[in-house]
Amino acid sequence: MPDSAGPDKPSTMVASSAPRVTLSTTSVYPESTDDAFARAKAIGYDGVELMVGIDPVAADVDRIVELSAEHDVKVWSIHAPCLLVTPNVWGGDSWGKLDKAAEAAGRLDSKLIVVHPPFRWQRDYASRFEEGIAELNEKYAPLVFAVENMYPWRTPAGRFAAYLPGFDPTKLSYDHLVLDLSHAATAQMDSRKLVDLWGPRLRHIHLTDGSGTFKDEHLLPGRGNQHAWEVVERAVAGGFNGDIVLEVNTRKLSGQGAGQGARFEALSEVLMQTRMAVDRGIFARRDTEARQEAHQ
Repeated sequence: MPDSAGPDKPSTMVASSAPRVTLSTTSVYPESTDDAFARAKAIGYDGVELMVGIDPVAADVDRIVELSAEHDVKVWSIHAPCLLVTPNVWGGDSWGKLDKAAEAAGRLDSKLIVVHPPFRWQRDYASRFEEGIAELNEKYAPLVFAVENMYPWRTPAGRFAAYLPGFDPTKLSYDHLVLDLSHAATAQMDSRKLVDLWGPRLRHIHLTDGSGTFKDEHLLPGRGNQHAWEVVERAVAGGFNGDIVLEVNTRKLSGQGAGQGARFEALSEVLMQTRMAVDRGIFARRDTEARQEAHQ
């Protein structure tokens, strides 16, 4: 088990231009948001992404400010409360939730807000969602509002389009996108192709995995069909310098016989593997740049 300093970090040369690798507070569930800050610090993550609503503490900005200071762990990004299970967190108005997220980001000096597209039954919200996100990016700049890819709900009767204006943001007008590998798997898409299609619009990665079933699995990266390490390497090689956020389901590691030690080991191993993939991407990018300069 790694000591409190966490896994070895990349060389100074590489780290100076490397994306941050952070931990979503949902990745330690059913442990608390407080535990997420403690684990991020102990393992050596570069900070956390706050999943608002995962527990009451996560919606209490005053307490999050305290936790960030107590653990010396920065909240680099905030996942706005857009989930089915958080309908009343930070009020019932969808645009109000995003304004509240921007207010929290200001207090925490966070850089990016993750937003899900509206559910199809949120018709008023969905009718001007693309325009509204653009307005928020202009209003709160340099804070970034980035929209996450989702997936069609699959039932025995067929697919159900649960999101408007759509689950796939590729052809929509958003300037900033979040790639979630588990969502891509559930949508039966290839995250590697999305990296290529989105180019500089890719601002944030939820590093996880999925096997392509109808469930949004959020497997540990490398345990599904999304070629997680290749996605990281490919994105970084192409110039990606946003945050890479581990957003995984570790509930099975919290039961009897697995315990907190198994969760710590899994999160530590993923951090090491992610930083190795980032390093490979940076060296590939530099090699490409060197070859291009040689031909000029």
